[in-house]
Amino acid sequence: MPRPEVLDRVKDAEQEADEIVAEAEEDAEETVAEAREAADEIREQVRNEADAEAEARLEDAREEIEAERERILDEGAEEREALEARAEGREEAVVEYVVTQFEEAVHAQT
Repeated sequence: MPRPEVLDRVKDAEQEADEIVAEAEEDAEETVAEAREAADEIREQVRNEADAEAEARLEDAREEIEAERERILDEGAEEREALEARAEGREEAVVEYVVTQFEEAVHAQT
């Protein structure tokens, strides 16, 4: 094969190799860009899921707190009613005690 043909073939092969490398670099850049975009989407999805989970847990905690609050208020109301009932039942005894104490104090002064 004559020398000029060999040089032409080498030049063609080099040009073809340069085109292959350029195309591969372009493909690699495109693949990296797609991977970054997919990673961003995954991060956003995970962030949204985490936010939703946090909100659900917060709502559960609020419900538990409200239930506990209601239980405590109910207990307090029951205790108050019991104390009121005991106090009402002792009214007469207290009045008698006070009157007796008053009478004794009056008699002690005379």
